[in-house]
Amino acid sequence: MTSKPSLTCEALINQAADRINSDSPRLDAELLLSHITGLGRTSFRAWPEREVTESQAETFEALVAERVAGTPVAYLLGHQEFWSLPLKVSASTLIPRPDTECLVETALGLPLPEQARVLDLGTGTGAIALALASEHPGWRITACDEVDEAVELARENSRLLALPVSVVNSSWFSQLEPARFDLIVSNPPYIPGSDPHLGEGDVRFEPASALVSGTDGLDDLRLIVTQSPDWLVEGGWLLVEHGFDQAGPVAALFRDRGFAEVRGLQDYGRRDRMTLGKWRSAAGANGSASNNGDADAQ
Repeated sequence: MTSKPSLTCEALINQAADRINSDSPRLDAELLLSHITGLGRTSFRAWPEREVTESQAETFEALVAERVAGTPVAYLLGHQEFWSLPLKVSASTLIPRPDTECLVETALGLPLPEQARVLDLGTGTGAIALALASEHPGWRITACDEVDEAVELARENSRLLALPVSVVNSSWFSQLEPARFDLIVSNPPYIPGSDPHLGEGDVRFEPASALVSGTDGLDDLRLIVTQSPDWLVEGGWLLVEHGFDQAGPVAALFRDRGFAEVRGLQDYGRRDRMTLGKWRSAAGANGSASNNGDADAQ
Protein backbone atom coordinates (compact mmCIF):
# COMPACT_ATOMS: atom_id res chain seq x y z
CA MET A 1 0.00 0.00 0.00
CA THR A 2 1.43 3.38 -1.04
CA SER A 3 1.90 5.80 1.82
CA LYS A 4 0.22 9.17 1.63
CA PRO A 5 2.67 11.99 0.84
CA SER A 6 3.39 14.33 3.72
CA LEU A 7 1.39 17.53 3.81
CA THR A 8 3.40 19.19 6.57
CA CYS A 9 4.66 22.67 5.88
CA GLU A 10 8.28 21.64 6.46
CA ALA A 11 8.11 18.74 4.02
CA LEU A 12 6.44 20.78 1.31
CA ILE A 13 8.91 23.63 1.68
CA ASN A 14 11.94 21.31 1.62
CA GLN A 15 10.69 19.45 -1.45
CA ALA A 16 10.03 22.72 -3.26
CA ALA A 17 13.37 24.27 -2.28
CA ASP A 18 15.20 21.24 -3.66
CA ARG A 19 13.63 21.89 -7.08
CA ILE A 20 13.75 25.67 -7.30
CA ASN A 21 16.87 27.05 -8.94
CA SER A 22 17.29 30.56 -7.55
CA ASP A 23 19.45 32.56 -5.17
CA SER A 24 16.96 31.92 -2.37
CA PRO A 25 15.04 28.68 -3.01
CA ARG A 26 13.76 28.21 0.55
CA LEU A 27 12.60 31.81 0.78
CA ASP A 28 10.80 31.41 -2.55
CA ALA A 29 9.07 28.27 -1.29
CA GLU A 30 8.08 29.89 2.00
CA LEU A 31 6.64 32.95 0.25
CA LEU A 32 4.57 30.77 -2.07
CA LEU A 33 3.24 28.60 0.76
CA SER A 34 2.49 31.66 2.86
CA HIS A 35 0.55 33.09 -0.07
CA ILE A 36 -1.53 29.92 -0.35
CA THR A 37 -2.17 29.30 3.34
CA GLY A 38 -2.25 32.82 4.75
CA LEU A 39 0.27 31.71 7.39
CA GLY A 40 3.26 33.87 8.25
CA ARG A 41 6.71 32.56 7.34
CA THR A 42 7.75 32.48 10.99
CA SER A 43 4.99 29.95 11.69
CA PHE A 44 6.65 27.47 9.34
CA ARG A 45 9.65 27.39 11.67
CA ALA A 46 7.65 27.50 14.87
CA TRP A 47 5.28 24.69 13.82
CA PRO A 48 7.01 22.76 11.00
CA GLU A 49 4.71 19.78 11.56
CA ARG A 50 1.57 21.80 10.76
CA GLU A 51 -0.29 20.26 7.84
CA VAL A 52 -2.06 21.97 4.95
CA THR A 53 -5.08 20.69 3.05
CA GLU A 54 -4.73 18.61 -0.09
CA SER A 55 -6.24 21.47 -2.09
CA GLN A 56 -3.67 23.91 -0.71
CA ALA A 57 -0.87 21.44 -1.45
CA GLU A 58 -2.05 21.11 -5.06
CA THR A 59 -2.22 24.87 -5.53
CA PHE A 60 1.21 25.22 -3.96
CA GLU A 61 2.61 22.57 -6.31
CA ALA A 62 1.23 24.45 -9.32
CA LEU A 63 2.97 27.66 -8.21
CA VAL A 64 6.21 25.79 -7.47
CA ALA A 65 6.14 24.31 -10.97
CA GLU A 66 5.87 27.81 -12.43
CA ARG A 67 8.73 29.00 -10.22
CA VAL A 68 10.86 26.03 -11.30
CA ALA A 69 10.17 27.11 -14.89
CA GLY A 70 11.54 30.54 -14.00
CA THR A 71 8.49 32.72 -13.40
CA PRO A 72 9.46 35.40 -10.83
CA VAL A 73 7.97 35.02 -7.36
CA ALA A 74 6.58 38.57 -7.52
CA TYR A 75 4.51 37.71 -10.59
CA LEU A 76 3.23 34.53 -8.93
CA LEU A 77 2.23 36.42 -5.80
CA GLY A 78 0.94 39.45 -7.65
CA HIS A 79 2.73 41.86 -5.35
CA GLN A 80 6.16 43.07 -4.28
CA GLU A 81 7.21 45.18 -1.30
CA PHE A 82 9.09 48.40 -1.99
CA TRP A 83 9.93 51.02 0.64
CA SER A 84 7.69 49.00 2.99
CA LEU A 85 4.78 49.55 0.59
CA PRO A 86 2.89 46.50 -0.75
CA LEU A 87 2.73 47.12 -4.49
CA LYS A 88 0.66 45.17 -6.96
CA VAL A 89 2.79 43.96 -9.88
CA SER A 90 2.11 42.33 -13.21
CA ALA A 91 4.02 40.96 -16.18
CA SER A 92 3.53 44.33 -17.93
CA THR A 93 5.92 46.06 -15.53
CA LEU A 94 9.41 45.72 -14.16
CA ILE A 95 9.56 44.17 -10.70
CA PRO A 96 10.73 46.87 -8.22
CA ARG A 97 14.26 46.11 -7.00
CA PRO A 98 15.50 46.78 -3.45
CA ASP A 99 18.49 48.73 -4.78
CA THR A 100 16.16 51.26 -6.39
CA GLU A 101 15.29 52.32 -2.84
CA CYS A 102 18.70 54.05 -2.94
CA LEU A 103 17.22 56.34 -5.60
CA VAL A 104 14.39 57.20 -3.21
CA GLU A 105 16.81 57.82 -0.33
CA THR A 106 18.88 60.16 -2.49
CA ALA A 107 15.81 62.09 -3.65
CA LEU A 108 14.61 62.49 -0.06
CA GLY A 109 17.98 63.94 0.91
CA LEU A 110 17.88 66.76 -1.65
CA PRO A 111 17.18 70.38 -0.59
CA LEU A 112 13.71 70.63 -2.12
CA PRO A 113 10.82 72.97 -1.20
CA GLU A 114 8.00 71.74 1.03
CA GLN A 115 5.63 71.65 -1.93
CA ALA A 116 8.14 70.42 -4.48
CA ARG A 117 6.93 69.40 -7.91
CA VAL A 118 8.37 66.00 -8.80
CA LEU A 119 8.25 63.94 -12.00
CA ASP A 120 8.86 60.18 -12.08
CA LEU A 121 9.63 59.12 -15.65
CA GLY A 122 8.80 55.52 -16.62
CA THR A 123 7.02 54.81 -13.35
CA GLY A 124 6.02 51.16 -13.95
CA THR A 125 4.23 50.05 -10.77
CA GLY A 126 4.54 53.59 -9.39
CA ALA A 127 7.16 52.44 -6.90
CA ILE A 128 9.40 55.52 -6.83
CA ALA A 129 6.58 58.07 -7.01
CA LEU A 130 4.57 56.34 -4.29
CA ALA A 131 7.58 55.94 -2.01
CA LEU A 132 8.27 59.67 -2.28
CA ALA A 133 4.59 60.47 -1.70
CA SER A 134 4.58 58.33 1.44
CA GLU A 135 7.39 60.43 2.91
CA HIS A 136 6.31 63.87 1.64
CA PRO A 137 2.53 64.26 1.39
CA GLY A 138 3.04 67.92 0.45
CA TRP A 139 4.98 67.14 -2.71
CA ARG A 140 3.05 67.37 -5.97
CA ILE A 141 4.11 64.24 -7.80
CA THR A 142 3.47 63.31 -11.42
CA ALA A 143 4.37 59.87 -12.75
CA CYS A 144 4.27 58.73 -16.36
CA ASP A 145 4.63 55.57 -18.41
CA GLU A 146 4.00 54.76 -22.06
CA VAL A 147 2.53 51.30 -21.34
CA ASP A 148 -1.23 51.41 -20.78
CA GLU A 149 -1.19 48.46 -18.36
CA ALA A 150 1.55 50.08 -16.28
CA VAL A 151 -0.39 53.34 -16.05
CA GLU A 152 -3.48 51.51 -14.81
CA LEU A 153 -1.40 49.49 -12.34
CA ALA A 154 0.32 52.60 -10.95
CA ARG A 155 -3.06 54.30 -10.57
CA GLU A 156 -4.43 51.26 -8.77
CA ASN A 157 -1.45 51.18 -6.39
CA SER A 158 -1.95 54.89 -5.74
CA ARG A 159 -5.60 54.27 -4.91
CA LEU A 160 -4.99 51.19 -2.75
CA LEU A 161 -2.27 52.94 -0.74
CA ALA A 162 -4.22 56.21 -0.53
CA LEU A 163 -1.17 58.09 -1.81
CA PRO A 164 -2.17 60.80 -4.30
CA VAL A 165 0.04 60.69 -7.39
CA SER A 166 -0.99 61.93 -10.83
CA VAL A 167 -0.25 59.12 -13.32
CA VAL A 168 -0.10 60.08 -16.99
CA ASN A 169 0.16 57.97 -20.14
CA SER A 170 3.23 59.39 -21.84
CA SER A 171 6.40 58.20 -23.54
CA TRP A 172 8.85 60.19 -21.44
CA PHE A 173 7.95 63.88 -21.85
CA SER A 174 5.97 63.60 -25.09
CA GLN A 175 2.41 63.72 -23.68
CA LEU A 176 2.97 65.76 -20.53
CA GLU A 177 1.27 69.08 -19.94
CA PRO A 178 3.80 71.95 -19.89
CA ALA A 179 5.26 72.30 -16.39
CA ARG A 180 8.45 72.86 -14.46
CA PHE A 181 9.66 70.46 -11.78
CA ASP A 182 12.01 70.74 -8.83
CA LEU A 183 13.07 67.13 -9.31
CA ILE A 184 12.94 64.66 -12.19
CA VAL A 185 13.73 61.09 -11.19
CA SER A 186 13.85 57.99 -13.37
CA ASN A 187 14.83 54.35 -13.42
CA PRO A 188 14.72 53.95 -17.22
CA PRO A 189 15.67 50.99 -19.41
CA TYR A 190 19.47 50.86 -19.62
CA ILE A 191 20.47 47.36 -20.73
CA PRO A 192 22.13 46.90 -24.15
CA GLY A 193 20.07 44.79 -26.50
CA SER A 194 22.89 42.24 -26.86
CA ASP A 195 23.40 41.70 -23.13
CA PRO A 196 23.41 37.91 -22.47
CA HIS A 197 21.82 38.41 -19.03
CA LEU A 198 18.51 39.14 -20.77
CA GLY A 199 18.16 35.39 -21.27
CA GLU A 200 18.81 34.50 -17.64
CA GLY A 201 16.84 34.39 -14.39
CA ASP A 202 13.77 36.50 -13.66
CA VAL A 203 14.68 39.03 -16.36
CA ARG A 204 13.50 36.55 -19.02
CA PHE A 205 9.92 37.15 -17.89
CA GLU A 206 10.00 40.93 -17.56
CA PRO A 207 8.97 43.24 -20.44
CA ALA A 208 11.89 44.05 -22.72
CA SER A 209 10.57 47.60 -23.12
CA ALA A 210 11.35 48.19 -19.43
CA LEU A 211 14.88 46.79 -19.73
CA VAL A 212 16.48 47.37 -23.14
CA SER A 213 17.54 50.73 -24.57
CA GLY A 214 19.46 50.53 -27.83
CA THR A 215 22.75 48.90 -28.66
CA ASP A 216 24.64 50.50 -25.76
CA GLY A 217 21.77 50.79 -23.29
CA LEU A 218 21.91 54.59 -23.25
CA ASP A 219 19.25 55.64 -25.76
CA ASP A 220 16.60 56.52 -23.17
CA LEU A 221 19.09 58.10 -20.82
CA ARG A 222 20.33 60.34 -23.65
CA LEU A 223 16.78 61.52 -24.28
CA ILE A 224 16.04 62.10 -20.60
CA VAL A 225 19.25 64.04 -19.96
CA THR A 226 18.83 66.09 -23.14
CA GLN A 227 15.19 67.05 -22.58
CA SER A 228 15.03 67.38 -18.78
CA PRO A 229 16.30 70.99 -18.65
CA ASP A 230 13.18 72.06 -20.57
CA TRP A 231 11.13 70.71 -17.65
CA LEU A 232 13.25 71.71 -14.66
CA VAL A 233 13.12 74.90 -12.62
CA GLU A 234 16.37 76.79 -12.30
CA GLY A 235 18.29 74.86 -9.64
CA GLY A 236 16.16 71.75 -10.17
CA TRP A 237 17.63 68.25 -9.96
CA LEU A 238 17.81 65.28 -12.32
CA LEU A 239 18.41 61.87 -10.70
CA VAL A 240 18.65 58.66 -12.73
CA GLU A 241 19.48 55.02 -12.18
CA HIS A 242 21.74 53.21 -14.66
CA GLY A 243 23.98 50.17 -15.10
CA PHE A 244 26.99 49.69 -12.83
CA ASP A 245 29.34 50.17 -15.81
CA GLN A 246 27.61 53.25 -17.24
CA ALA A 247 28.52 55.85 -14.60
CA GLY A 248 31.23 57.49 -16.74
CA PRO A 249 29.17 57.84 -19.95
CA VAL A 250 26.08 59.03 -18.04
CA ALA A 251 28.06 61.65 -16.11
CA ALA A 252 29.45 62.85 -19.45
CA LEU A 253 25.89 63.20 -20.79
CA PHE A 254 24.99 65.36 -17.79
CA ARG A 255 28.03 67.62 -18.12
CA ASP A 256 27.74 67.96 -21.90
CA ARG A 257 24.13 69.10 -21.45
CA GLY A 258 25.21 71.75 -18.95
CA PHE A 259 24.28 70.22 -15.59
CA ALA A 260 26.27 71.33 -12.56
CA GLU A 261 27.22 69.50 -9.37
CA VAL A 262 27.21 66.20 -11.27
CA ARG A 263 28.06 63.25 -9.10
CA GLY A 264 27.70 59.50 -9.07
CA LEU A 265 26.17 57.52 -6.23
CA GLN A 266 26.31 53.87 -5.21
CA ASP A 267 23.65 51.30 -4.44
CA TYR A 268 23.58 48.99 -1.40
CA GLY A 269 26.15 46.74 -3.07
CA ARG A 270 28.53 49.71 -3.48
CA ARG A 271 28.15 49.70 -7.24
CA ASP A 272 28.00 52.94 -9.23
CA ARG A 273 24.32 52.90 -10.11
CA MET A 274 23.00 56.48 -9.96
CA THR A 275 23.92 59.91 -11.30
CA LEU A 276 22.67 63.25 -10.01
CA GLY A 277 22.96 66.73 -11.46
CA LYS A 278 21.64 70.26 -10.85
CA TRP A 279 20.30 72.37 -13.68
CA ARG A 280 21.90 75.78 -14.03
CA SER A 281 21.18 77.55 -17.31
CA ALA A 282 23.49 80.25 -18.58
CA ALA A 283 20.86 82.82 -17.63
CA GLY A 284 20.52 81.31 -14.16
CA ALA A 285 24.27 81.40 -13.66
CA ASN A 286 24.10 85.13 -14.32
CA GLY A 287 21.33 85.55 -11.78
CA SER A 288 18.50 86.21 -14.23
CA ALA A 289 16.77 82.84 -14.34
CA SER A 290 13.32 81.98 -13.05
CA ASN A 291 12.73 80.69 -9.54
CA ASN A 292 10.44 77.99 -8.15
CA GLY A 293 7.52 80.35 -8.49
CA ASP A 294 7.59 79.75 -12.24
CA ALA A 295 6.56 76.14 -11.74
CA ASP A 296 2.87 76.92 -11.52
CA ALA A 297 2.99 79.63 -14.16
CA GLN A 298 3.92 77.21 -16.93
